[in-house]
Amino acid sequence: MKIGDLTELATQNLREAILRNSLTTLGIAVGVASLVAMLSLGVGLQQLINRRLERNGLFDTVLVRPRTSFNATGQIRRNRDFGADRTSDRTDDRNQSDARRDPPDSDLISKPLDQDSRHQLAQLPHVLEVYPEFRFTGDFRFGSAGHLTQVTSLPTSASTVDGLEGMQGHFFSAPDSHEVILQADVAADLADSQHLRPADMLGKDLVLRYAGREPLPAPSANSRARDRASPDDAAFGFSIISSRISLRVVGIVDAETIASGANAFGRSGAYVPLVVAEELGVVQGNDMGEVVRESALGANGQHYTNLTVRVERPADVPAVEESVRQMGYAPFSLLDLTRNLRRLFAILDLLLGIFGSLALAVASLGIINTLVMAILERRREIGILKALGASDKDVRQLFFAEAGVMGLVGGLAGVVLGWGIGRLIQLGTNYYLRQQQIPAENIWTVPVWLVALAIVFSLVVSLAAGLYPATRAARLNPVEALRYE
Repeated sequence: MKIGDLTELATQNLREAILRNSLTTLGIAVGVASLVAMLSLGVGLQQLINRRLERNGLFDTVLVRPRTSFNATGQIRRNRDFGADRTSDRTDDRNQSDARRDPPDSDLISKPLDQDSRHQLAQLPHVLEVYPEFRFTGDFRFGSAGHLTQVTSLPTSASTVDGLEGMQGHFFSAPDSHEVILQADVAADLADSQHLRPADMLGKDLVLRYAGREPLPAPSANSRARDRASPDDAAFGFSIISSRISLRVVGIVDAETIASGANAFGRSGAYVPLVVAEELGVVQGNDMGEVVRESALGANGQHYTNLTVRVERPADVPAVEESVRQMGYAPFSLLDLTRNLRRLFAILDLLLGIFGSLALAVASLGIINTLVMAILERRREIGILKALGASDKDVRQLFFAEAGVMGLVGGLAGVVLGWGIGRLIQLGTNYYLRQQQIPAENIWTVPVWLVALAIVFSLVVSLAAGLYPATRAARLNPVEALRYE
C-alpha cells in the first residue's frame, strides 16, 4: 500500500471517532508539553549560569598561585644551610633522605610570583592581560565621619562585569585616576554624617587612610657577615606606616559581589583602580606569610599571592594552564569546576526529562486503548480489506499510520503548549523578581534541538504504543471478521 493511501485512510479513520481520538491526541500533547516545559527550564537555568560566568570573565581567566606543596623540602633546607660550620651530620642525613625522595631535577620548589613572573606570564600565547588583586582594610574619612571597610582593586577590564550593572555614576575615568567606587551602604553611612543623600556622594572627595609598607634598609656588610643566617639575596622585610590618599567618588553600586576574573569573589565596601592600589604599597592580610616565603626562597622586591591571567577565549584556557605548570606555578580555572557543574546539570536534565516523560507514558496507554477499541469497531472493515487482497503487512501499516498521525499531531501541539507554559513561568518569575526589586532574568529557553527531540520522541512512543493493536489487527481471520456483527 502506498504511503499516500495509508495517510488518507488513517486520517479518514481518525475523523470518524473524532472525540475519542482528539482526547487521545490531547493526552499526547500534555505529555509532550510537560517534557518540553521541564527540559526548557533546565536548559534555561544552565544558560543563565553560563552567561553570568562568561560576563564576569570567569571562563576566560586562570588563577596562578605559587606551588605551596614543599615536596622538595630537602632542597629548600639546603638553601638555608648558609655556613659549613652550622652543618651537622644529622642535617646532612636529613637532606640526603629528602634528596632520595625527590627527583634530582625536581621543579616542585615553590617559586614566588614577582614582577618577572608577571612579565613572563604576559608573554604566553593567547594571554590578554595579567594582573594581581589587592585587598586591604581602609578608613574612609568624609568631614568628621569615617567608615572602616575592605577595599579591593579592579582592573580596567572589570568595567563590564555583572556587579556594576545599574551603577550610579561611571567607571574609573583612567587606569591611574585617584577615584573610588563605593558600595551603597558605605555611601549611605558617609552621606548620613553630613545630612546628604547617598547619591550626593558622587563627585565628593574622600580621604582614605590605610596601612602602608616601607621597605627596611639593607643591613651593612659587617652586620651581614656577623649574621650568617641571612643570605645575600634574602628580603629585608618592611615596616608598617600610616598612609593616606585623596580619592574622588565616581560610582555607587549595590551588589553583593563584583566578580572580575577567577579570584575576584566576595564583597568589598569600596573599589579602586588596580594601578592606584599598586602604587599605594598597602599591607595585606597575607603579607607576613609572604615575608616568610621570601626569606625561605630568596625572593626580593614586589611579590604577589596570586595573579589572574585573562586569555582571549575559554578554549585557550587548557593550553595556558599547561604553560603555567611548566613555569613552576599552580594554575586554577573555573573550567575545572564547571566540568562538575555540567555533570550536575546533565543529571538535572535527565531527572526533569524522566518526570516529564511520565505523562507521555500515560498518554501511550490511551493510544493503545483507542486503537484496540478501533479494532473491535472495525472488524468487518478489516475483513473486507483482506478479502480485497490487503495483506497482514498492509493492515499493520494502516494502524501504525493512525498511531503515527496521533503522535505527530500531539507532538506538534505539545511543543506549542509547552512553549506557552514556559512563557507563563518566565512572566511569573520576572513579575516576582520585579516585586522584590531584582532585575528580570531569562530562566527559560526552548532550543531547536529540544523541539525536534520532543516531536521525534512523541512519534516513537506513539508507534511503540501502536505495535500491539497493529499486530492484533493484522492477525484477524478475514472470514471471522466478515461474520462479526
